[in-house]
Amino acid sequence: MIHEESDNIPEVLREKSSLDEESSVTLRPGRLDEYIGQNAIVETLKIAIEAALQRKEPLDHILFNGPPGLGKTTLAHIIANEMGTRIITSSGPALEKGGDLMGILTHMEKGDVFFIDEIHRIPKIVEEFLYPAMEDFAVDFIFDKGVHARTHRYRLEPFTLIGATTRAGLLSSPLRERFGITRDLDFYDEKDLVRIVERSAAILGIAVDREGAFEIARRARGTPRVANRLLKRVRDYAQVRAKGKITRDVAVGALALERIDEYGLGEMDRKLLKTVILNYKGGPVGIEALASTLQIETDVLLDVVEPFLLKSGFIIRTSHGRKATEKAYSHLDMPHRGEPGLFESARGKKRS
Repeated sequence: MIHEESDNIPEVLREKSSLDEESSVTLRPGRLDEYIGQNAIVETLKIAIEAALQRKEPLDHILFNGPPGLGKTTLAHIIANEMGTRIITSSGPALEKGGDLMGILTHMEKGDVFFIDEIHRIPKIVEEFLYPAMEDFAVDFIFDKGVHARTHRYRLEPFTLIGATTRAGLLSSPLRERFGITRDLDFYDEKDLVRIVERSAAILGIAVDREGAFEIARRARGTPRVANRLLKRVRDYAQVRAKGKITRDVAVGALALERIDEYGLGEMDRKLLKTVILNYKGGPVGIEALASTLQIETDVLLDVVEPFLLKSGFIIRTSHGRKATEKAYSHLDMPHRGEPGLFESARGKKRS
């Protein structure tokens, strides 16, 4: 059984990164056999978990990397469930001081799973406490200062650290190298998203046919979290205007109200593309300039908006910045002038 909190854990460390609390607990699978997609990662975890259980040892430390909403938190909960241990959750920004981390580590029991979301945002001074904890299952306390300074090594119970990050490049090498298993989660294909929509609809008691599920899946940006969010909005629409059943036409009508187009692009995506095309003549443009023009935090663009646009081929990244592709011009029905003057200048040189 998984215990989300323990009375021994300080209140400041009881933060849990979750989606919509009510829905994520309901819709989140509890076992690897129920998990849809990411087949190679699931197979790796099955083998590692079975081997650890046979040896009666904790699982190796695990690092999951990928855009938000792909299942990193879900996999952490499943691993704890499969191992039959507690999961204690926190996030990088919540661990502000070394004492915060010590409070968790010294109260962990053998085999516990310690999940840190946004692990790349842990302060450097706190990160250094993790090194001996991960490698030797120990933490060093320092007493007094100067010439009277003394250290005491406190032994910890063996545990499994699971880190989740959307930007693995921001992790320091010493921390990244201490993870025994590192896996990148990729965007889901439409087939798996259809299965996720149908599973979630069954749990929520929503009637949906295959075409309706497909229409939601194809607009879900390759992300299960988005698929479940769109499903709920379409459910509301179907309940009020379509006698409760989700068909293709119902899904199209509901998502049109949400301003989600057939590629899954929302208002922010289209605004970004139009800004690159109109304000910066198609690019290249730096991410800081884009964030300033759009009045959005740079991290939001990097972690939430940009990954899907890159994956879908609407923008490309060059050494000089982001550029809009022909697909972006075509989708927005805007004329694409191409690279100005290259052909003409080449012809002019030949004539001269």
